[in-house]
Amino acid sequence: MVVAVTNTVGSAITREAHASVFLQAGPEVAVAATKTFVTQVATVVMLAADIAHRLGRLPAEEERDLVAALRRLPEQAARAIEMAASTEEMADRYAAAAGFMYIGRSFGYPAALEGALKIKEISYLHAEGYAARRTEARPHFTPRPGSSARCRGHAVLGVREADQQPDGGQGPDARVLAVATEGDTQIERMATDVCWVPDTLEPLSTILAVIPLQLFAYYVAVKRGRDVDQPRNLAKSVTVE
Repeated sequence: MVVAVTNTVGSAITREAHASVFLQAGPEVAVAATKTFVTQVATVVMLAADIAHRLGRLPAEEERDLVAALRRLPEQAARAIEMAASTEEMADRYAAAAGFMYIGRSFGYPAALEGALKIKEISYLHAEGYAARRTEARPHFTPRPGSSARCRGHAVLGVREADQQPDGGQGPDARVLAVATEGDTQIERMATDVCWVPDTLEPLSTILAVIPLQLFAYYVAVKRGRDVDQPRNLAKSVTVE
């Protein structure tokens, strides 16, 4: 059984799949897709919840909480955009970086992958997304596991810069930038810079966490003089004759 998740009714993938779920995001103007990523995550969460409900594995109280959290997302996304105003200033400081590492745990992992992808697509810089281990071994990258039922640290962006050393050589100087939930009292002790997002249920945290990451990528690209509307070697679709 193949189920397609797509934004376009009548697209080729809908003809190949047994069933289709549509994002209903409207036309995606950005070549480096942004809102379709967000709606993909929301749609897949709802699909997973529906399957869990039908299998009797989603308690009624959790289902009500999830529905309420989904309904709050538009308002929270608007607030996340307002709170991400600092990403432009952060881009000023880090646009000259040689590369970026994005690290996320659990639902922060897809946010890390999306953040790294956007930097690569529109800034042409090297960036990689990694899954953080569920351990306390590297507290500067992730918050304490189990510290809250909510997601308290969605994704961490590590910036690697080459600083001139006294001997004339080059050495890495790490900076830690974090995307964290409002109310996190520990992350500022671990990070150089923090972008805040509203609190939500952990399965939905990816949706809010990617907003400052996408905006950061946009501002870095602009600072580096890239054309974000026509990224190099990137197209909306590929046709083969």
